[in-house]
Amino acid sequence: MTDAATTEVIEQVHSDNYGVYGVRKMHAELRRQGHRVARRTVARLMRREGLRGISRARGPRTTVPGSGPDTRPDLVDRAFTATGPDQLWVANITYCRTFAGWMYAAVVIDVFSRRVLGWQLSRSLRTDLALDALEMGIWTRRRAGRDVGGLVHHSDKESQYVAVRYTQRLAEAGAVASVGSTGDSYDCEHEGVAAAAV
Repeated sequence: MTDAATTEVIEQVHSDNYGVYGVRKMHAELRRQGHRVARRTVARLMRREGLRGISRARGPRTTVPGSGPDTRPDLVDRAFTATGPDQLWVANITYCRTFAGWMYAAVVIDVFSRRVLGWQLSRSLRTDLALDALEMGIWTRRRAGRDVGGLVHHSDKESQYVAVRYTQRLAEAGAVASVGSTGDSYDCEHEGVAAAAV
């Protein structure tokens, strides 16, 4: 079988399987279909055509602890409840795989309504990712005639949330900053690891 003919079969198998097959699965599928081709040839042809599978490898890291001392208290103490809107907001960053690669998603959620008030997507973990989500949340509530002064904004100690610009914006809005532990899985679960909500 020529390279051109093998490439045509590879492209068809790749397409039929939603682009998830890597070299190992592609080679196995070609053998199942009766095509006798070396695994190295499959790898070479897939690389030449830019075809890759989906990896089950763990995604990128989102928890980058801030540097320096942080004196903000944990005002929530894992009690993620509120008796009305705009009493407690929680913020978190997660990631999701797209056809264009990994994307980071920052969200701000009102604990009372479980509503996503602000969100932002980015390919980088810069402070602007979290700050844009916060700005959207503040704008959303002020547009609805709500006062955000006095609300508790809870996050973990990721560098984006302890950044000077983020802290200053919370103070300007009249929100009280609260932080839990860095990357605490319990906190993240209740802070709305909201990949599904974005």
